[in-house]
Amino acid sequence: MLTKIQKWGNSLGLRIPKSLAKEARVEAGSPIDIALDDGQLVIRPVRSPAYQLDELLSRVTAANRHDEVSTGGATGREAW
Repeated sequence: MLTKIQKWGNSLGLRIPKSLAKEARVEAGSPIDIALDDGQLVIRPVRSPAYQLDELLSRVTAANRHDEVSTGGATGREAW
């Protein structure tokens, strides 16, 4: 699909056609990574890893679990 880079203030902007945005699962405000690879612009969506609580908790061991951390006594109207 051909499109054009357009001036946008002091920068350049690229419009992504709706069909490509839908297929790439991006929308306004989606974070992307722009890189230069052998002279070519490469635009990739940044995907957050899908964390599962059970999988994360399975990594907790006695060796990597810390004790309580004292933050001192109450300094205001905290309920202790």
